[in-house]
Amino acid sequence: MMLFRIAAKSLLNRRTSVVLTIISIAVSVALLLGVEKVRDQAKQSFTNTISGTDLIVGARSGSVQLLLYSVFRFGDASNNITWQSYQDIAGHSRVAWTIPISLGDSHRGYRVVGTNTDYFKHYKYGRKQPLVFTDGRAFSALHDVVLGSEVAAKLGYSMGDELVVAHGTGNASFAKHDDQPFRVSGILAPTGTPVDRALYVSLEAIEAIHVDWQSGTYLPGSGGTEPVEARDLQPQAITAIMVGLKSKVATFQLQRAVNNYRKEPLLAILPGVALQELWSMLNVAENAMLVISACVVLSGLFGMLTVILSGLNERRREMAILRSVGARPAHVYCLLVMEACLLTLLGILLGTGLLFLALAAGLSFLETEFGLYLQLSWLSLHELGLLGIIFIAGLCTGLIPGYRAYRYSLADGMTIRI
Repeated sequence: MMLFRIAAKSLLNRRTSVVLTIISIAVSVALLLGVEKVRDQAKQSFTNTISGTDLIVGARSGSVQLLLYSVFRFGDASNNITWQSYQDIAGHSRVAWTIPISLGDSHRGYRVVGTNTDYFKHYKYGRKQPLVFTDGRAFSALHDVVLGSEVAAKLGYSMGDELVVAHGTGNASFAKHDDQPFRVSGILAPTGTPVDRALYVSLEAIEAIHVDWQSGTYLPGSGGTEPVEARDLQPQAITAIMVGLKSKVATFQLQRAVNNYRKEPLLAILPGVALQELWSMLNVAENAMLVISACVVLSGLFGMLTVILSGLNERRREMAILRSVGARPAHVYCLLVMEACLLTLLGILLGTGLLFLALAAGLSFLETEFGLYLQLSWLSLHELGLLGIIFIAGLCTGLIPGYRAYRYSLADGMTIRI
């Protein structure tokens, strides 16, 4: 206890350099914990993107590619699924429900998803959380559109507004379906998933807006003169199917049946397995972030070592006085190590506090500007383990100046010239 009081008073006597050292360690600790929280919660959000869907079926390609365009709206499908194949799969005795998806159009950089009302009934995310409307309802008329929360918020749409869908998936398109504008019939609640970044229309609407389009080119009148409302708008092909089964036991059996489907080459994937495969591809970036944060922490600890070592020569007389009143070399050694531990501990506490303050102040900003849905939560065991490692590293850092002070003799301090 006596050594602790001496160490605390010694640090207080050098408060300026001590405060700067603590801030340096605190910033590095906050950065490390921040990276860990973003990584952990981004992974959690990533794996919670889709829930309750047993299989995703698309044209034969790669499992990651199918997952990317059907769930995350990245990239495009290599081919479509015929409507007949969709009906065969939907009519399978072990299938409980299906969600057909048709992609290929966009609105101001956001994907337009053609589907049916089963999407709002069966699609689940997180822990089987259903989609909820904050306003309005699912589409019922041919030109109704439902907006994801981010689309409505960033583009400033509200109920009843009209918008025009563009042909293709680019951010800017000169080929627009402006002859058939849509009206907003509903807005979904935020989910923190790609659902927020898409617009939803009926499959019939997708067919209707492409009536006069031939090979990607708009040719007025080429589809006939009959009003679109009076036409047969059943799609001939769709992009992908989400499938829910009556029993999980049948998952592999149906997957094998789809993969061996003879009428056309199809691929059925398990969403959970594909998500893990996709996340494993991001491990390099994840580890790179962790290494950068660890380097920042090391730089903070080296800064502390520099401060203690640089002040050690000036404190030789202090050490000599301690030795003259009965302190042994081991006591001086422990005093230096204890100072390093105190600096590290205060840096950890301040850094943790800074992190929580920054998260509390910036959660809405991160959500709005970067789509990062973070939550304020207690430190996990993994994060506590990291803090323990930092503390041990700080203790080890204190061993170096402690050893140097241990080697000082009483005469060294008494004869030094200041």
